[in-house]
Amino acid sequence: MIVDLPDTTTSAVSRRIVTLRADVGSMALSRVLTLVVIATESEAEGAIATAMAASRQHPSRIIVVVVGSRRGTPRLDAQLRVGGDAGASEVVVLQLAGPLADHGRSVVTPLLLTDSPIVAWWPGQAPNDPSGDPIGAMAQRRVTDAVASRGAPKSVLARLAAAYADGDTDLAWSRVTLWRGVLAAALDQAPFEPVTAASVVAAPDSPSGDLLAGWLAVRLRCPVTLTRSPNRTGIISVRLERASGPIDLVRPVDGNTAVLTQANGPERAIALPHRSDAECLSDELRRLDPDEVYEDALRRGIPTLRTSRRTAAEAERAGATPSVAAAKRATARIARQARLNASGAMIEAASPAAAPKASR
Repeated sequence: MIVDLPDTTTSAVSRRIVTLRADVGSMALSRVLTLVVIATESEAEGAIATAMAASRQHPSRIIVVVVGSRRGTPRLDAQLRVGGDAGASEVVVLQLAGPLADHGRSVVTPLLLTDSPIVAWWPGQAPNDPSGDPIGAMAQRRVTDAVASRGAPKSVLARLAAAYADGDTDLAWSRVTLWRGVLAAALDQAPFEPVTAASVVAAPDSPSGDLLAGWLAVRLRCPVTLTRSPNRTGIISVRLERASGPIDLVRPVDGNTAVLTQANGPERAIALPHRSDAECLSDELRRLDPDEVYEDALRRGIPTLRTSRRTAAEAERAGATPSVAAAKRATARIARQARLNASGAMIEAASPAAAPKASR
């Protein structure tokens, strides 16, 4: 159900929510938090879809603040979405115009769920100081997205680091969760040798590459080199140098499967899919305490990184980083062998068992 309330007030919105609750059912009684989304008109629908998908694991009241033109008279247009049009949540869209556009906190405050945590999310351009923003200041958790921010990843992350406060996080950090898990699991296996150096290859527009490299620098306490791959997107590969040989984790750009290779070990195909914004946002809604690991990667790890002057292709030819082409061939080879093994198992299962010989 979608209800439009043009040229309204927060009091009228609150009353209508109570009325809808009585009509539709006790939809708001299981809400665990209030998610406040600050977006532009062009970002609003995409952000609502992402927030609704994330809310299936974290039922919440989603308040979307859409800042319109600051010209003209103050005006508040609202829209309420409940039931099937709101997923597992109730959605309140507030469009602010005129001088009211600068007073989002005052409009949002009467609509917050009582005695529940507040999470603020900027799906697009975030303020330079999220914790100093009026809405961000009242939130226990503040989620930004460095990918959607204007500027090069290095400058965006430097700005986030300078203004960092407990509760800050970024979706670029959530996008490296699977990479971190695979690398940590690889290091938990023998031989248990220290990593002497590491390298990360990522696209120039990937802040996740910087954060992954920063995390490695802090946790492994070794030099980490970041190489840019201008013709690709996202994180491409990671190499961890050890005395017995490197650990290489490579994800070809056109797939969701990575290849993990270690010295004296077989090549392994690892599921490493590209994560959606809804998955990443859902991860960030799971915790409301400060993320010290993210803080370390952002503030301590990234400043220590070495940026390679080589291109990704030059680094590959020099043997400093893993080969993406070799990883593609390995992925195809592993998939082909898996199909052969599956086919052989089917043939064996379909063959009738030999009849026992009759005893004389």
